[in-house]
Amino acid sequence: MEFRLLGEVQLAAGGRHLDLGTPRQQAVLAALAVDAGRPVPIETLVDRVWNDAPPVEARNVLYSHLSRIRQLLNNAAQATGMTAGIDRRSAGYVLEINPDRIDMHRFTALVERGKDARVEDDERAAALSEALRLWRGPPLAGIKGDWGDQVRDSWHRRRLEAVELWGEIELRTGRFDAVITTVPDLVDEYPLAEQLEVLVIKALHAAGRDAEALDRFAVVRRRLADELGADPGPELRALHATILRGEPPVKSAKDSPLSTPAQLPPDVPGFVGRANELGRLDGVLRDGPRTVRIVTVSGTAGVGKTALVVHWAHRVRREFPDGQLYLNLRGFDPAGSPVTPAEAVRGLLDSFDVPHQRVPAGFDAQVGLWRSVLADRRVLIVLDNARDAEQVRPLLPGAPGCLVLVTSRDLLTGLVAAGAHPLPLDLLDSAGSRALLAARVGANRVTTESAAVDDIVATCARLPLALAVVAARAATHPHFTLTALAGQLSAARGSLDEFSSADPATDPRAVFSWSYLQLTDDAARLFRLLGLHAGPDISTQAAASLAGLPVARARRLVAELARAHLIAESAPGRFTCHDLLRAYAAEEADLIEYAADRTAAVRRVLAHYIHSANNADRLLDPRREEPPPLVELPQDVTPEQVADRAQAEAWFAAERAVLLGVVHQGPEFDAEVWEVVWLARRFLFHQGRFRDESTALAVALAAAQRLGDPVRQAFAHCYLGCIAVWLDRYDEAAEGFDAAFDLYRDAADLIGQAYVEHYRSWMLERQNRIAQASTHAERALELFRAAGHRAGQAKCLNAVGWFHALRGDHGKAIDYCEEALTLQTELGDQINAAQTWHSLGYSHEHLGRHQQAVRCYQTAVNLFRENSYRRGEAIALTSLGETHQVMGDLAAARQAWQGALDIYDQLGSPDAEQLRAKLATITP
Repeated sequence: MEFRLLGEVQLAAGGRHLDLGTPRQQAVLAALAVDAGRPVPIETLVDRVWNDAPPVEARNVLYSHLSRIRQLLNNAAQATGMTAGIDRRSAGYVLEINPDRIDMHRFTALVERGKDARVEDDERAAALSEALRLWRGPPLAGIKGDWGDQVRDSWHRRRLEAVELWGEIELRTGRFDAVITTVPDLVDEYPLAEQLEVLVIKALHAAGRDAEALDRFAVVRRRLADELGADPGPELRALHATILRGEPPVKSAKDSPLSTPAQLPPDVPGFVGRANELGRLDGVLRDGPRTVRIVTVSGTAGVGKTALVVHWAHRVRREFPDGQLYLNLRGFDPAGSPVTPAEAVRGLLDSFDVPHQRVPAGFDAQVGLWRSVLADRRVLIVLDNARDAEQVRPLLPGAPGCLVLVTSRDLLTGLVAAGAHPLPLDLLDSAGSRALLAARVGANRVTTESAAVDDIVATCARLPLALAVVAARAATHPHFTLTALAGQLSAARGSLDEFSSADPATDPRAVFSWSYLQLTDDAARLFRLLGLHAGPDISTQAAASLAGLPVARARRLVAELARAHLIAESAPGRFTCHDLLRAYAAEEADLIEYAADRTAAVRRVLAHYIHSANNADRLLDPRREEPPPLVELPQDVTPEQVADRAQAEAWFAAERAVLLGVVHQGPEFDAEVWEVVWLARRFLFHQGRFRDESTALAVALAAAQRLGDPVRQAFAHCYLGCIAVWLDRYDEAAEGFDAAFDLYRDAADLIGQAYVEHYRSWMLERQNRIAQASTHAERALELFRAAGHRAGQAKCLNAVGWFHALRGDHGKAIDYCEEALTLQTELGDQINAAQTWHSLGYSHEHLGRHQQAVRCYQTAVNLFRENSYRRGEAIALTSLGETHQVMGDLAAARQAWQGALDIYDQLGSPDAEQLRAKLATITP
């Protein structure tokens, strides 16, 4: 049995190729095979197969593909006697197979053998040659999408690296002809890969074929000029000059007697965590010394960039016998200006004790000498606290063998674009934060006061600097309990006072200021205003409204803040920062911005959310009641526009946590807060997020009470009552409905009264009080008719029909429901039409018209799904499954109930257990 991924996706078993099914099924198999032996989460599988546009039924389709692949693997295993299968684990799906049976994994193992310097060159070359023979074409050929493209790009680079390493070994062992006959064919595939041309020209020169080597250089130069408008790189040019002079390559500066520096600062005591980042650094080291390896470690102030780099450098320093250099570039140091590249180069030359008489006067010549010193040397270079890419670029080696670690609060995108490995450093996770505290104050204290440790971690926002400050206080005052320290931090929440220190290096305010003071004036103002924003993150458009700026200008400013790591781009176009930076921004806003300007900024961003939410909510339900007059839209605020329902749902999903945050903005903004809740409620309800909806409505009720607005109070009471019904808290629901009805009645609001009566009928139905429920539904219908409210009439016609069905009068039920459906279709009211289709399905089912019932239920399912009403979809699927069970179609029943169960599980609904029991009765 053999999986082939280096080319078209194939599975060979028993001497023949098996049919792998549709391209989507092949993509699922490839997505598992690339990570064979490791769990692949189902979300990752969906992303790999469908990119960013999975169908609504993506999970169900995926389960079908997985089922067919399992059968395929079973057949292959029977044909070959080998074991292969797909295992479901908590972390995802795993393809269980010997990795050597997959060409991609065999390639990796062979290349690792080829990299092992302890192995003889002949054996290394043979392993690399075998690996390269596995290549049958572009990896995952035929697999479309971003993930397939990324895999192909990565593996083309791996192939080139393997060829380069193989070629260098062949040249070293004198097998020039092997390089001359093999590599030119690869040049045709990779015409811009200069290192391949270096191999060919070196081989021609070593074989005494200098004329051919010079001709080849001329061809390469023309090709690069035509394709890129560029000259050959320094290695090709130097090789060309060597051949023209009739000389062998120039000897390395390593031949001169220079010192071996060992400049690393002391390792961080008790360093913990960062296993993933350390593993990625190990991976860069394993790539081998064929090129200059550069890693940019970027992150916000106090996140532990230097600690990580220094700790790893100590771990691997023996891999760099020619020296370990450390240079603080002071890019964000408040004590002085950044180190200039000229100062840095001179200091690095001094590190090797290069005699002064050998150091040329000009900067460019000094850079050339620096790179000559490093030629053929294996040196680890740590460039700490870089200001930007321009400060670093002249300091980089020009030849393989060295590894450079650069830390910065800037993203250093210029270096990354040129080939550096980016390693963004985020906040510690909770486990890493606890481990840091345990290492500093003792594991016993951390275990004994576990709850206090959780509070400390939360207050410190998982920022290593803040955790280290608290740990130092606890370590130097062992009689202080961690509970007492946690209490002090909690009392000062929102302030940095508890973290202040006489040492600027460990005072968060001082550390943050080193980045803040480097900002342009407009970026600094935006950063301060972000401290006033109550949500966990913010979009570029909302940031523009907060600052009263055009979106294009705000986009440039948030990019500046992100480069400085004062905010982080958590998703495309969305930015966040940890709580301590937010507190620092808020402090600066209080110090610098006038109170009126702070209030105006908050009103602008609230208006942005209100009018953006209104645009989105209107698309969620075109038949909705119009909201009360919204707050006026300021001229310098541009709300977000959405084109269709899908975009509206995406907007609410992205902003959900923000909307739940801004409702706590404070009594000064009661009118805006109530409007935010009114506009967000429908999305929260359709998504089954009752806890979020309840919290928001409670805030809206308090705001309406302070405003003295009875209708707004009634709205909050009414929908708090609805949530109580869903949670089976009927006394609480009745109190809410009573309060809402009285307020609507006093305000002579017939439509409000009708809605309360309608929801009360639903509550009574849930209590199995059908006769009373029917009475209230009929009252609601009368009120809607009196108000001339057609959508409400249709809703209540269905309700009255439903209650007739529950009492066994299915003929009358169908009459009412069909009248409701005619009106809902005319109005385009899809969600309530879905409810009516469900009612019709129920009556047809009880009249023995099962096929008709299935059609009705399926129509309800489709409409609920199209309108993202998750709970309604689950209810309709449950009914559909019951009808299929009665008809004896257990497979269809199982499928419907599984779909409903998946929704209930995602919503955390207690109805899931009852449905799970149903499924158990028909599970084979």
